[in-house]
Amino acid sequence: MAMPETTVTQESLPTSVDLAEEYRTSGVAEILEELDRDLVGLKPVKRRIRETAALLLVERARRAMGLSHEPPSLHMSFTGNPGTGKTTVALRMANLLHRLGYIRKGHLVSVTRDDLVGQYIGHTAPKTKEILKKAMGGVLFIDEAYYLYRPDNERDYGQEAIEILLQVMENNRDDLVVILAGYSDRMDRFFESNPGFRSRIAHHIDFPDYANEELLSIAETMLERQGYHLDAEATDVMTDYIARRRSQPHFANARSIRNALDRARLRQANRLFEEAKGPVNAEQLSTIIGRDIAASRVFAMKPPTPSEPRQETA
Repeated sequence: MAMPETTVTQESLPTSVDLAEEYRTSGVAEILEELDRDLVGLKPVKRRIRETAALLLVERARRAMGLSHEPPSLHMSFTGNPGTGKTTVALRMANLLHRLGYIRKGHLVSVTRDDLVGQYIGHTAPKTKEILKKAMGGVLFIDEAYYLYRPDNERDYGQEAIEILLQVMENNRDDLVVILAGYSDRMDRFFESNPGFRSRIAHHIDFPDYANEELLSIAETMLERQGYHLDAEATDVMTDYIARRRSQPHFANARSIRNALDRARLRQANRLFEEAKGPVNAEQLSTIIGRDIAASRVFAMKPPTPSEPRQETA
């Protein structure tokens, strides 16, 4: 027996919505608290994410009350130096948009130019479309997006990928969010050369470099998650290491700190093997001491001076 159809009338719609309750029950509060807990610093980034969540909660309330509404465009640009948390925030953003019903699946597909652009005629379109198919219903994160456009090479197929992306970003914006990421200056030039992208990107979020004390906190958090810690001397040496390392080439914020800690753990393991005369206890196995960090070649390089500009490399 067929069920009778129900008609939604203006009278049956709610006349008010408790936004605070919506915030709690949607899971948004949990995601934002997790973001605050897991990511050091990035206050302007976190503020923009909260603003986006508020926008979507209001849009959902308007829809529930029968008010006119249009899904906002949420294609984004994440700019900043390496290791500032862009990919991590993109993952959280995908989860947030899914919780609020903006995207169906909430997964993140992370790609670079090589995943989208082919090397011969007829190769680019199927590659790009396959990636878009995988990303549909979620978030497509394109790292170093400026490499899609190479005007100096007339035989480059990046422009074909760009045209397909632009079409899908316009026609499927209710089922796909595209996030373009990369260095700030290069992304600016990319947008100047590709105005179609600029017109479709509604949200530009800049990721600042971490301060020295934030990098030290990140180092301590990384070690804690792995069951390690710095002793008092190692904390002082790590503070010095950070000040020196960030003035040198190829510095990548949290990524460089993670690499430094991996090498410190390697030195710790070798130190324990070479110096241990008998059984070692849990404290010895879990402690990074000053020498484990001080052996880094960073300390053999010229120390920074206040007048020296920070060197940036790709």
